[in-house]
Parts: sequence; structure tokens; C-alpha cells
Amino acid sequence: MTDQEMTVVEHLTELRKRIIWVLAVFIVALIAGFFCAGPLIEYLKQEPIADGVPIISLHPSDALRVYMQFAFLIGIVATLPVALYHVWRFVSPGLEIHERRGSLYFIPAASFLFVTGILFGYYVVFPMIMQFMTSTSASIGVNPNYGIGEYYGFMFNMVIPFGVLFQLPIIVMFLTRLRILNPMRLAKVRRFAYFGLTVVGVTLTPPDIVSDVLVIIPLLLLYELSIWLSRVVYRKQLKEQEEWESEYSLEADEVVR
Repeated sequence: MTDQEMTVVEHLTELRKRIIWVLAVFIVALIAGFFCAGPLIEYLKQEPIADGVPIISLHPSDALRVYMQFAFLIGIVATLPVALYHVWRFVSPGLEIHERRGSLYFIPAASFLFVTGILFGYYVVFPMIMQFMTSTSASIGVNPNYGIGEYYGFMFNMVIPFGVLFQLPIIVMFLTRLRILNPMRLAKVRRFAYFGLTVVGVTLTPPDIVSDVLVIIPLLLLYELSIWLSRVVYRKQLKEQEEWESEYSLEADEVVR
């Protein structure tokens, strides 16, 4: 059954089924994440980032809260490909065959970029921020002694936004495919985008030039990558349009004859 032949009720029924599937996978991943959270927390505590920093519990529920935060993140990462697949299956009936194949590649790409962004946030941004915070505390004679809930909560607030920011190329490709964006428009607003990304980078990093540069440059490269990918999609669209117009002209000539 094609997308045009499906009624509104059938669309809503299919959407509900797919949402249930995604929620079911998320619950299973959340449970698995809860069991994986302990070893992952121990691993992160042994990393040089946290080495030598006393991490204590300041509230009876701190340990459970941290476990749930890690389980939730693991559940999101594990469920993201499944959720994107069901989104693709839901919208694919309205796409052409070549569009279905092309859009299917967005799923592994988006998942890879999300994980890459989290790793970038943890191994690049978070150590710089922690080093800055520790040196600031030492400069006023304060010994760092963090609560486990506050430490990992602060870490999540730093790394997860980079997982979202690294989705920029995928979002741009998708919007280009929908003809909402194009490479010319992206190039035209480049300086404004650079300014916005610079503000984001400066806001998320300590106030020193090295940290700012280490974060801002990857963000600007992501924007340039987005323009390049948008150009690839846009050229493909123009080629498809030319082929369609050529085919339509031939059919029109045959009708006239």
C-alpha cells in the first residue's frame, strides 16, 4: 500500500506501532545500560581526567542517580539507530526508490556522529574544563572534592551537547533533500554561522585561547563539511531534475507527433 492510499487512521496506527517498538527497545537498552553503568563508571574513575580527584557521595540517592544517568545515555545511544530506522520506514512510502536508498545511509551516519560528538566532548572539552576548574580552585587554596552526582552531572552537561552539535551535517543534508536549504544559502550565511558556532565554543570552554581554538575549529569544520554535503545533494537533485525534464520533453514530443 502506497503512502497516498493510506488513510489518516492507518498512518496514525502505523506511527503508534513504530513508537511502541522504539519505546520497547529503549526500555530493554535502559535495563542493559543499568547493568553496564557500574563497570563504565569504574572505568571513567580510572581515567586520567578523574585521576587524583576525590569523588564522594553527598546524598543517599547520588549513586542511584548517576547509575540512571549512565543507563539513560546508554539507552539513547543504543536506541538511536532503531528510532531513526523506524522514522525512515514511516516516511519511506512517500519517497522514490533512489531517495529511500539514499536516506537510509543517514541512519549509521547520524549514530556515528552522535557517538563521535560525545567522545569529542569527553576526551577534548571535558579535560580542559576540569583542568581549568581544578587550577582555579588551587589558586584560592581550595582542595577539589566533588560529589559524584555533581561531577558526573557536570560531565553530562558538557559532553551531550557535542553529540547534538555533531548532527549538523546530517540535519543540513536532510533539509537540503527537502529543498529547504541549499549550498548557496549556507555559504551566504557562513559568517553568521561562524559567529554563532564561535559563541557556542567560547561558552562551553574555559576562558583561554587554546581551549577555544581546540573546540571552535572542529565546529567550523563541521559547518564546512555540511556545506560540502549539501552541495553534493544539491547537484544530485539538479541532475535528477534535468533527467526528468529531458524525459518529459521526449514524451511531450511523442504525444505531439
